[in-house]
This record gives sequence, structure tokens and C-alpha cells, in this order.
Amino acid sequence: MEPFTERVVEIIKSIPEGKVMTYGQIATLAGSPRGARQVVRVLHTLSKKYKLPWHRVVNIKGEISINDCESHNVQRMFLESEGIKFNEHNAIDLNEFQYH
Repeated sequence: MEPFTERVVEIIKSIPEGKVMTYGQIATLAGSPRGARQVVRVLHTLSKKYKLPWHRVVNIKGEISINDCESHNVQRMFLESEGIKFNEHNAIDLNEFQYH
């Protein structure tokens, strides 16, 4: 596994219940500030294998990025079950719920 990929996996695993991180935040911490799309790739290809809490990763606006309605609803359900609240714009308040 490439060092960046390995670091991304470890960062995602470290996100505690009830908190979220953004794709760009993870990429920056993993050493590639412009690697948000690579974080998406890691989530897509390695979530099952490494049992990643994929649902705790959102975009910079605090929104769920998944376009598929069913998967979007599953992610929202998982987040809400951990106590994460969505505002009237269907976004998460990153000031309250973002993990640093």
C-alpha cells in the first residue's frame, strides 16, 4: 500500500463516533493538500476491506456528497444515529461536529 493511502486509511479509522472530517482535511493530514479525490478513491475501494467508517467523511460544506439517493440516505441515517444533526440546508455544522 502506498504511504498516502495507508495514512488516509489510518486517519479515517481514527474519526470518532459523532464526528466527521472532510475529504480535503483528510488529504491534507495525509500529506497531499490537493488529494481530496484520492481520498474518495480510497473510500470507494478500501472501505469494506478495512471496515472504514466511510459515513463520517463529508465535503467542505458539511454535506453528504453521494448522489445515489439510497446511499445518501444510508449515510445520513448512520450520522444521525451517532448524534450528528443536519441544518435546514441538509448540512452538518462543521464548527460543532468536525473532528480535528
